[in-house]
Amino acid sequence: MRKLTNLGEQTKFGQVDIADIQLDPRCRDDITKMLRGLQHIYTTPKVREYVFRILEDEVPVADAENGRPGMDLWRILVLALLRVCCNCDWDRIHNLANNHNRLRQMMGIDEWERKTEFPLQTIKDNVSLLQADTINKINAVVVGEGHKLVKKKLKTMD
Repeated sequence: MRKLTNLGEQTKFGQVDIADIQLDPRCRDDITKMLRGLQHIYTTPKVREYVFRILEDEVPVADAENGRPGMDLWRILVLALLRVCCNCDWDRIHNLANNHNRLRQMMGIDEWERKTEFPLQTIKDNVSLLQADTINKINAVVVGEGHKLVKKKLKTMD
């Protein structure tokens, strides 16, 4: 079975918990907005469990007997959303996955783990496992959460 994520395990030296990743609230860049959404998904247990259930149902199981283990589902989701939300090509995803600090923190890679790099083919093989309908299901969950958050803010403004 493919691992959901290694983020629930004991954190390593230098690893930042997803809830503690500092994202600039004034930043209007699409990557920061996407990371903020991912942070909400991960830190809201009910939403996280629902999204992981969708991923487990839709992403093929990695074969531990043959080849190397695939990426965990959280990393696949982060990179797939990067591809969709930012309209990135494979080369840009490859570059960002290996060099963008906040994105790497969101994938659970600590500052000391510089040796963790993702080959282009690994990214292509794993991210392409998520079909458009799977991303649409997850998008529906995220949009629903966004509507809940906006309604709460509107009610408190009255």
